[in-house]
Amino acid sequence: MPFDAYLRRWNLAPDGEPLHTNSSDLLPVRFAGEPAMLKVARIDEERVGNGLMVWWNGQGAARVLRHDEEAVLLERVEGDLSLADMVQAGQDDEASRILCGAVAVLHESRAQSWPDLPPLERWFRSLEEMAPQVGGVLSLALETAQHLFRDPRDVRPLHGDLHHGNVLHSRERGWLAIDPKGLIGERGFDYANLFCNPDLNFAATPGRLARQAFIVSESAGLDRRRLLQWIFAYAGLSAAWHLEDEEPNLADHTVEIARIAAAELGF
Repeated sequence: MPFDAYLRRWNLAPDGEPLHTNSSDLLPVRFAGEPAMLKVARIDEERVGNGLMVWWNGQGAARVLRHDEEAVLLERVEGDLSLADMVQAGQDDEASRILCGAVAVLHESRAQSWPDLPPLERWFRSLEEMAPQVGGVLSLALETAQHLFRDPRDVRPLHGDLHHGNVLHSRERGWLAIDPKGLIGERGFDYANLFCNPDLNFAATPGRLARQAFIVSESAGLDRRRLLQWIFAYAGLSAAWHLEDEEPNLADHTVEIARIAAAELGF
């Protein structure tokens, strides 16, 4: 079992059923009597994200209680509020504002040096490879990404996968981020995935993207057009990932988000 050594080393008691994903193994545990979550990385991307969680040191994110190169022990965030539920209850605007507030805390300047994280540009290799094969909106999304990379702004450590399910509510500490990927890049990118969530069908609701672009740009202090460019570039990248994973239906949905963003941009 991937957990046994950590259960012994950190004096943990299992407190629920394990969860195994392609990227990590997770186990609810008790640490000094308090609820926690043990997360053991399977891939380098998760190890990088774990390192970013350590660097945040509980500021805007779940606290790291113990860590080594492979694993982190996190405070278990068990609040009674859900951003996805808020959206379904008609509180989409408020959920977006909460997410912007959470991102702002993660992006705050810190005294310690930045962690060693991969550059955002590296993530777009999938789009670089897929766009020439598919053409159309993916090619335009790639051109938009390349335009943004030529003139980066407000570069800093990024979460890389912020959405309604990766910001959880703590009754004691408010809204906290989990499961970062860990990148260095322009801060506007961290808001782009919000527009593909909480699910792709809802994200494509007529008028939704345009309205939330106003909400997010105002709440986050971002230029709305540049935010739309990041949304367009990210949706194209997401579609490329789905095509690589042989998920054409999901790719079609994210291409639709890209088309909506492109229309807002006047492309």
